[in-house]
This record gives sequence, C-alpha cells and structure tokens, in this order.
Amino acid sequence: MTYRHNGLVCVDHTLDVPLDHTVPEGPSLRLFAREIVAEGHEHEELPRLLWLQGGPGNRAERPNAPGAWLRRALPHFRVVLLDQRGTGRSAPADRRTLARFGDDHQRVADHLAHFRADSIVRDAELLRRSLQGDRPWTVLGQSFGGFVTLTYLSLAPEGLVQAYVTGGLPTLTGHADDVYRAAYARTLAHNERFFARYPDDQRLADAVAAHLAEHDVRLPGGERLSVRRFQTLGITFGTADRFDSLHYLLETAFTTGPSGTELSDVFLRGVDALVSYAERPLYGVLHEPIYAQGGRPTAWSAHRVRAEFPAFDAQGAGPIRFTGEMIYPWQFEEDPALVPLRGAAETLAARRDWPALYDLDRLAANEVPVTAAVYANDMFVDRRQSLETARAVRGLRTWVTDDHAHDGVRVDTAVLDQLFALATDGG
Repeated sequence: MTYRHNGLVCVDHTLDVPLDHTVPEGPSLRLFAREIVAEGHEHEELPRLLWLQGGPGNRAERPNAPGAWLRRALPHFRVVLLDQRGTGRSAPADRRTLARFGDDHQRVADHLAHFRADSIVRDAELLRRSLQGDRPWTVLGQSFGGFVTLTYLSLAPEGLVQAYVTGGLPTLTGHADDVYRAAYARTLAHNERFFARYPDDQRLADAVAAHLAEHDVRLPGGERLSVRRFQTLGITFGTADRFDSLHYLLETAFTTGPSGTELSDVFLRGVDALVSYAERPLYGVLHEPIYAQGGRPTAWSAHRVRAEFPAFDAQGAGPIRFTGEMIYPWQFEEDPALVPLRGAAETLAARRDWPALYDLDRLAANEVPVTAAVYANDMFVDRRQSLETARAVRGLRTWVTDDHAHDGVRVDTAVLDQLFALATDGG
C-alpha cells in the first residue's frame, strides 16, 4: 500500500520469514516494514537506509512523529522503518498472542528465544533481498539497534555498505552482571543530577514513597502501586526529552480527599503510563537475554546486582533513589502485562544454551565503514564498554560527546550531521 502523509510518501511492505531461520520450512512470522521517501523524490534512485530502533520490544517510529534523524536522512535515502519481530505489526508477542501456548512456559520461552538480535538481522537480510536484491544497504542503529548493528556486522556484513550507530555500542564479551553493575553506578549519578536541579523533589519523592508504604494505592488498571515500582520512574532520567518529566509529575502527586492526603488521579495516571509494559512486553521479557551468550545464564542479573548498591534500598535510612533500565522478577507479579509471561521469563533467565551474538574475529577484520556516536554521560549504555567495543571493530570511528543524552539522534539533527561528516572525511 502506498499513501502520502505530511510531505512523505509511504509504502507498506509485508514479508513472511521463518520463526527459526535455521529451520526455514518451519513456522513463519509476518514481518512489516514501512518505506518512506520525501515527496518529490519518490521516483529518484535513492539508496535505502534501514532504521534499527532501540528496545528490545519497541516498534519502529511512525511517520506522524518523525525524529530529527529522519528529517536529516530523507534528503539522501529511502528510509525503511522495520517493526522488529514481535513488535508493532510484525507478529506482536504479548500476553494475548502468546496465550495460544497455554501454561506451557517452556514453549513460550523457546518461542521468544528467537526474538533476539541474531533473528532480527536475518529478517533484515530477507527484507533487503526482497526490496533490492543483492545490493547492500545502509543501517542506522540507535541504542539496542546499535547492538543489532554489531550482530549484523558479525553475521551478514555483505549486506551493508555503511553503518551508523548512536548510543548503542554494546559489550561484546561482558556478562549481564557487568552491564548492570556499571548501569547502577550511572543511574545513581543521574539521580544526583536530577535532585540537584530540583532540590525540593527529594522531599516529594520521599513523601510519595512513605505514603505508598503505608497505604494500598491502586493504579488506573487496578493493580497496587508499590514503592519499588514507583522507583522505576528513574528510567526518565536517561533521555533529554524526558529528564524533567518526573519533576512535573511529582508536583501533581498529592491532593486532599475525604480521608485526608491522597495521591492524585493525575499523578497515578502519569505513573501508570511510565511503569506499565503493556505497550512493549518484550522489553521486560528480553531485556536481560539480549546480553546472554555462551553457557552462563543471566539469572535475573539486575535483581542480584542491585544488592551491591544499598542506595536503592527503599527500606534503608537514606533518601529514595530511582532505578533505571533494569528489569526485576517482581515486575512479573505486579504488572498485568507481564504477569502471564512470568514462567517464560523465569525459564529464559535460567537458560544456558544461548548462541553467540558477535563474531569477534569477523569484527576484528571488518571492512564495512562504521561511525558511532558515544555519549559520555549516557545512562543506558556504558561509555567505557562502548569504547572497548569500538577498539575491537576494525575501522570503527567514534565521536565521543557530552552534549547529548541517549536520545540525541532523535532530538538534534547535528548528531547525524556529525556521523555523516565523520564517515566522509574519516575524522
């Protein structure tokens, strides 16, 4: 289907791909991608750029809310927005669609094990061949999309003519424990930044936590809001466009009801929108498995490593501190979107037979030009781990900056400008 929207020409594509690419004759998934070209350029032979979005479990951007990167890319490319498998219109995986497996948690886990970066890359290769035959294309990987890009360079570099990565150079060999140990330290630093900007919010946050500890407070969906779930609001600290959002949410926290002080409906509605995984359940289920390789299970890494950082203990003597991009087993007891997936999540956390996501020898001999933005103060992806990875990939050029948060490429065209210039002049 082809249609026009806000100066864009959009073409929808669907493609059937194997659930398990090693068994092409087995069950299949319907993949969806939307190709976009600027109006007036639809008949030009522009090269294609595949956008690999962050996640896991997020659908691709929709053209009614284009990021800065899209406006910058369209003069030069036909942009392909792929709903990665399990998201958007690409065989969405959630509590409803997975209910067909009944209570067989092992089957659900085995199914979802095919939704990591290696499968996404193989999907992309089938899509590329469907759209343009043997010709390689360019990829732009943001956050988890950068992880997928490194897997692409490992599994199918012949499909790429150029790769750009923003805030998404993963550790190639580190365990999930290494990832979260570094992430907790960065998240504490972002807490300090937030409360330094809004000093009175410490009093408000502590008051909310105390109220939740003493009262049975229900979110609009009916489930109880616990203190530990309230703490997960720190995920807003990681991006420029949401860093201040918790401040404006906290200022609506309290109201006066028939029984005295209560949490307001405005506050609870805003909290619900931030803590629910109804729109991206795969994020909850697969967030730790995206780091899993070899024979060592993740075993609820973020939950275990948290004990090393007592500042996050809401029962402690210190002020409340918010967590960030971490997933905990108790969320599969408290979030209605995740509750039915608890058994599968437990099975995946214990899994040992994960295939490798990165080919270190192939990356060391890489011939695809790669440029990457590394954000010095990124709360979600560790700078030191990113730079270690950059050194392991032949020819990868980095631009290290403290001018942008994790979402820099979405909010400022200058990020892609810098990567394009780096690719052209070699830095």
